[in-house]
Amino acid sequence: MRTFHEKRLLVATHNQGKLDEIKHLLEPFGVEVVGAAEMDLPEPVEDGTTFVENARIKAHAAAKATGLPALSDDSGIEIDALDGAPGVYTADWAETGKGRDFVMAMGKTHDRLVESGKPQPWTARFCCTLVLAWPDGHDEVFPGVMPGQVVWPMRGNEGHGYDPIFMPDGYDITFGEMDRWEKNKISHRADAFRKFVAGCFD
Repeated sequence: MRTFHEKRLLVATHNQGKLDEIKHLLEPFGVEVVGAAEMDLPEPVEDGTTFVENARIKAHAAAKATGLPALSDDSGIEIDALDGAPGVYTADWAETGKGRDFVMAMGKTHDRLVESGKPQPWTARFCCTLVLAWPDGHDEVFPGVMPGQVVWPMRGNEGHGYDPIFMPDGYDITFGEMDRWEKNKISHRADAFRKFVAGCFD
């Protein structure tokens, strides 16, 4: 495992919320965190078939373009009754001609679960894979998981994506009903980040 010694880290995302979350997590280590938007980086085509492939595409493209070590993530929800779908295509299920519509995507997910005829509980997991890539081509991979189940109808206005239909194991509320900072402590991304920090900083 390669230790992170650099002073600057590029986070290969245009999502300000995700960038703020990562800055907060890395504050104790004195690392300057910059985002893809600040560096005018385009978003590369994510044509991988797994979370790790897509995270690698983003991290290596950003590291190569800037000469900085780059951190990226790819995440999604896997539902057992749908044979793991939408999985790596989680965001694609929300695509419309006018941007992403996650309410539509959640409705589509529920329709497919009903069509599957599989009984509840509809077990599922949110997955996140973090990849830290250096300009020399080396990378480290950190997978994170949060198991739970899909519930219906949608509940809560917090979070984003599929959060209103995902109830994590050990809780009786959805991610959509959970305080953002509480969710950030237990989420799939938090799991991956713990491994990232333990592997590259501790």
